[in-house]
Amino acid sequence: MIAKYRRQPLPTKAILVFEYGLVILGSFFVAIGFNLFLLPNKIASGGVAGISTILYALFKFEPSIVQWAINIPLFFLGMWILGRGFGIKTLVGTVMVPLFVSLTRDWNPASSDPLLAAVFGGMACGLGIGIVFRGKGSTGGIDLAAQILHKFVPLPFGICVSLFDGIIVLTATFVFSVEAGLYALIGLFVTSRTIDLVQVGLNNSKAIMVVSDYLEEIRDALLHEIDRGVTVWQAEGGYTRKDKKMIMSVVNQNEFSRTTQIIKQIDPNAFIIVMNASEVIGEGFSKN
Repeated sequence: MIAKYRRQPLPTKAILVFEYGLVILGSFFVAIGFNLFLLPNKIASGGVAGISTILYALFKFEPSIVQWAINIPLFFLGMWILGRGFGIKTLVGTVMVPLFVSLTRDWNPASSDPLLAAVFGGMACGLGIGIVFRGKGSTGGIDLAAQILHKFVPLPFGICVSLFDGIIVLTATFVFSVEAGLYALIGLFVTSRTIDLVQVGLNNSKAIMVVSDYLEEIRDALLHEIDRGVTVWQAEGGYTRKDKKMIMSVVNQNEFSRTTQIIKQIDPNAFIIVMNASEVIGEGFSKN
């Protein structure tokens, strides 16, 4: 009999409060990165923040007002076109980022060096957005615009986001300079990598796949000497057309050298494929 799918219990009030706290905290870090690094150095590294940077430089429009004026209509437009699946947390992030930008607008810039500003501003914004994602929220903005475009245009969502960000960076290049556009690209890249770091963490696990004629011995070594679980796959040799079995296991970075050494001792001709495992959830690794 097939087991029925068990629905996860609804979040408790404590978890909801924690998640809303993460959305608010992340919004604060985004505002810090914007006001202390990006805006003073005219680095428009994509997103609604990049648009507000350009408009502030051209017309002295208050960045927080510009961000509210873009974010909030986009949120309701997204609800109308895409449905009501965004949730209150997205609305909180949409509102809180401009609010914190307004509250910290008089803080002194942390650096006047555009390269440092691009790197550390990108890190602060990426940290903030990553924390918001951890709280299962969103800061809205360009992501919502990309989702709307993705609904009507047969392009992957990631391409839609990159398209909007690319237009903003290109506009910054014309408004400021080519150098400013390059700094904006650096900031955009650092933001993206920092979001990944916050989401995934410093995970150094390795996924290992092994094809060998001594699979049972290798399986026993992984199970009992390395103390890691294994999965055995049925495979077929592409040239010989013979049935084979392949083992997959995931080990930590500090176990990797010993693991490959043991495999090679058992079978010097073993075919080993090694891949970085950006996140591992389960027994012996992360539980969440």
